[in-house]
Amino acid sequence: MNDEEVIAATREWLEKAVIGLNLCPFAKAVYVKNQVRIVVSQARHLDGLLEDLDRELDFLAEVDPETTDTTLLIHPTLLPDFLDFNDFLQLADAAVEEHELEGIIQIASFHPRFQFEGTEPDDMGNFTNRAPFPTLHLLREASIERAVAAFPEAETIYERNIETLTALGPAGWQALWRKP
Repeated sequence: MNDEEVIAATREWLEKAVIGLNLCPFAKAVYVKNQVRIVVSQARHLDGLLEDLDRELDFLAEVDPETTDTTLLIHPTLLPDFLDFNDFLQLADAAVEEHELEGIIQIASFHPRFQFEGTEPDDMGNFTNRAPFPTLHLLREASIERAVAAFPEAETIYERNIETLTALGPAGWQALWRKP
């Protein structure tokens, strides 16, 4: 897939799952205001992906939040195994520290085979963090704090998402992606 196709698939996931199923009640506001930066890495190795992450951390730290509030850094092919991706997150978090951005930017992770510890691979709860491609979501902590303050009972989002996806079931999840 080329970058445009990767971005299109990611936008479809954002619109149909993240926003459409209201998995993240904070996503729609920044998405409709075009404050979500979507970057596709073509790095050939993990060092290259870390360099792309470094650039995106620097970019997000410098840019006005009204212009870009959050970044999705996607690599469509480099980390297809979820456990390898999960291990890579330690390096990604270390990059946040190296840039002295702890408490300013945090990373959330999404992967096509995301699996919470202690769950079966096909458990619908895992789909809360399943994206079309391995994705690092760089979030401003100040934005998270504002969103959580504005959302009553934000701590219930996770459980509500699992209930939503369990009710949707595998057939419902698959139906989201069918073309008319």
